[in-house]
Amino acid sequence: MQDIHKKIAHLGPPGTYAEQAALFYLNWLRTNRGIPATLHPHTTIAQSLQAVADQEAEIAVVPVENSIEGSVSMTLDTFWQLENLQIQLALILPVNHTIISCANSLNEINFVYSHPQALAQCQGWLSQFLPNVKLIPANSTTEALKGIKENTNTAAIASSRAAEIYNLPILAKGINDYPDNCTRFWVVSEHNHEFTSHSHTSLAFSLPANLPGALVKTLQIFADLNINLSRIESRPTKRYLGEYLFFLDIEADINSANMQSALLELQEYTEILKIFGTYNVLEIDE
Repeated sequence: MQDIHKKIAHLGPPGTYAEQAALFYLNWLRTNRGIPATLHPHTTIAQSLQAVADQEAEIAVVPVENSIEGSVSMTLDTFWQLENLQIQLALILPVNHTIISCANSLNEINFVYSHPQALAQCQGWLSQFLPNVKLIPANSTTEALKGIKENTNTAAIASSRAAEIYNLPILAKGINDYPDNCTRFWVVSEHNHEFTSHSHTSLAFSLPANLPGALVKTLQIFADLNINLSRIESRPTKRYLGEYLFFLDIEADINSANMQSALLELQEYTEILKIFGTYNVLEIDE
């Protein structure tokens, strides 16, 4: 019998929000598909996606957009660079940050570590309650917990679950600046060239030349066909200053007649066009 066990790559170590999303998908696989899976943490988002590209893992769960801080550039850049990756599903995870520290009070804290996205999502709270601390970025919210027990003047921004896993005290909860903070994750696998019917489609393209109206012509295609774009993001091509790639999330099934017409016409105006996948969106309950 063929082994259908799945390896799920995600940003680690254990206790990250990426692991929380990956764990949800692991349980979803077991419940809805009867497929066993295990989690495999990686140091960076790029490494998580590379694991799928290198066939070291069948699935990666990676953050792509936060409701406060916007898109996760490493995910978008890596997705463009790697070939044969396909989005299978999008997950919406509520994100509630906490301050974790062995200090007796906030007044004793001089340094706060966390992932840059988490630091940015809590900048208002930090300005109010810890205005003089030094903010230090880490590869993940969980990595930020290193050394917390040994250094009582340090703190980390991470999840309540991370504090529980590593048996660390929480000094404050719900410190993100907006209570409805959430992050969208992509569940990614190797491209299988089969697109079944789903609610959303993601793609990216480059333009052949930076000319007046070049981007407008591509976007007008979707407007004329009454197709809604839920997100458009530009990222530098890294070739020349002022030259960009454009990432689009579209509220349409790629198999619909309108989308097929749009893609056909879009090829006429773009230099490179990459279809990242068509998928449904699931919201994760806390």
